[in-house]
Amino acid sequence: MPTARRVSESVNSNPGSGQNPRDALSRVRIVLANPSHPGNIGAAARAMKTMDLARLILVRPKKFPDPEATARAAGAGDLLARAVVCDTLDQALSGTVFAVALSARHRNLGPQRLQAREAAATILENAEAGDVALVFGNETTGLSNEEVQRCQRTVFIPANPEYSSLNLGAAVQVMSYELRLAACGGRPIEVTRTVPFRSPPAGSDDIERFYAHLERVTIRTGFLDPKQPKRLMAKIRRLFGRTGLERDEINILRGMLDAVERAGERR
Repeated sequence: MPTARRVSESVNSNPGSGQNPRDALSRVRIVLANPSHPGNIGAAARAMKTMDLARLILVRPKKFPDPEATARAAGAGDLLARAVVCDTLDQALSGTVFAVALSARHRNLGPQRLQAREAAATILENAEAGDVALVFGNETTGLSNEEVQRCQRTVFIPANPEYSSLNLGAAVQVMSYELRLAACGGRPIEVTRTVPFRSPPAGSDDIERFYAHLERVTIRTGFLDPKQPKRLMAKIRRLFGRTGLERDEINILRGMLDAVERAGERR
């Protein structure tokens, strides 16, 4: 079971620096204020790790460490082991240059409200100057007005207005995704073990021989009437022109045409 660290063991430690997306995300703290269910802490850690976030700060958690947190983390136990436990939100935000409060509620006197996607870009812009924080409230009561006022922006996830309540882990997942998307310029690198099939593009000579072959076969089969060709070949050229034909694809298509011709000769 992970052992929680107290605030004295340095909330301000930064695991990375530099200019790449991972370095930007390393300056983001996910702060859970007064979480009451250890399973939600584990779910938040899992959500963070899937999006390459690593800094989890807990303010007065009701139960932590806890076996249920570890179980719900599902492989993100290292984030729980490094989690920092604080007594106050001020301690959790110490050393940050920017903080946002996650809240679906409208408040008369509160920071400017931003949608999640818009907020992600703003958060990362501020991360260029130092640590930033996303503050999530208690599962039942959310964030108090005083806690919200410790932040410079309020962020909301544009959910169904008739049912806008999100589970804490789900809210962390959405915001972590938006941050990763913004950090990678909208196009995160796709990691896969699959080796993509590659074939060089077909040259213009190969393509023209294919069209000549196709026209010959369509005439022999009666599909194309050379006396009334209309615009058939032009439409076929437009069709294949949209595909970006590869050399292997040309070979396949011409092999099919050869088979059609041989079948016609045997009749």
